[in-house]
Amino acid sequence: QVQLVESGGGLVQPGGSLRLSCAASGSIFRLTAPGWYRQAPGKERELVAGIPSGGGTNYADSVKGRFTISRDIAKNTMYLQMNSLKPEDTAVYYCNGVILGQMYWGQGTQVTVSS
Repeated sequence: QVQLVESGGGLVQPGGSLRLSCAASGSIFRLTAPGWYRQAPGKERELVAGIPSGGGTNYADSVKGRFTISRDIAKNTMYLQMNSLKPEDTAVYYCNGVILGQMYWGQGTQVTVSS
């Protein structure tokens, strides 16, 4: 059974950093088009960062220059490095990707930015 397992969330002060990880397990096939989304209370889920299948990266305007998405193909794992965190970054963060044409979501990890 294919699963995306997230880790790395938590409580951090404004200006701090966190690194989220998302590992694909249960498949020998590569995770493609990886992305990170987030959902704050009372808001819709939004794309934070992604690596499209055509290459390159894209980011929400609100996180450009602060967040970096990356991947380790050998480990079938993606990462989201989050720097200069702001209270408005508080949300549940979800990873997303495609394996053999099937889309998968992680279970979500809470990120809280507060003093």
